[in-house]
Amino acid sequence: MSRFRNEVMHLEAHVKTLRLAVAALFALALVLGFGWWSAPKTLTIHVPPDLRSGSTRKWWDVPPENVYAFTFYIWQQTQRWPANGEEDYPRNLKALSAYFTPGCQSFLQQDYELRRNNGELRQRVRGIYEIPGRGYGDDPTSRVQVVSAADWIVTLEVSADEYLGSEQVKRALVRYALKVVRSDVDPEHNPFGLALDCYARAPQRIESAPATVSGPQPAAVNPLQGEAP
Repeated sequence: MSRFRNEVMHLEAHVKTLRLAVAALFALALVLGFGWWSAPKTLTIHVPPDLRSGSTRKWWDVPPENVYAFTFYIWQQTQRWPANGEEDYPRNLKALSAYFTPGCQSFLQQDYELRRNNGELRQRVRGIYEIPGRGYGDDPTSRVQVVSAADWIVTLEVSADEYLGSEQVKRALVRYALKVVRSDVDPEHNPFGLALDCYARAPQRIESAPATVSGPQPAAVNPLQGEAP
């Protein structure tokens, strides 16, 4: 009788051990499931546009050429008023808000209000484009200054054209020095992981399109005073 009792106790102990093992496996599955669920669904990797010679980079590294392309694209879209600057400019600021730092968003809102009050927006059509021969590939070292792994200063040299109806009212050659910062806070609305922090220096009018940016510097123009570039 004692032998049967011992066998039963042994089986009960074995069943208890199996139950504990199942519970441990279930807990491990929960932990693994939570880790899989919380893992990022996308990972942004910045790849330089010219891969003819290959490229090896850390995944968090942002090549200067990508920073320049981002800056020019967002700034060009901000300054594009296809029909009426009084409506297009604030609409651009709202649509592109994920690509500006809060301070830059506030600055551009003030710029809009000042231009509107000065009558510089109503029925104005505006667009900017790179001055030929003054893009990133022509002089990359002067276009993007790497301040740190998360901060850059990008120099754009563009022509800004404005029309009132069918009449051209402005064509200005302008040099913009724009601050760019890393901003991986909202990949759903900002897949670039970068944001404009507005001006590093006041915009400068270029009286003519010089061959290089190393020549005499034109006078700075305050973008919040009068007919800004």
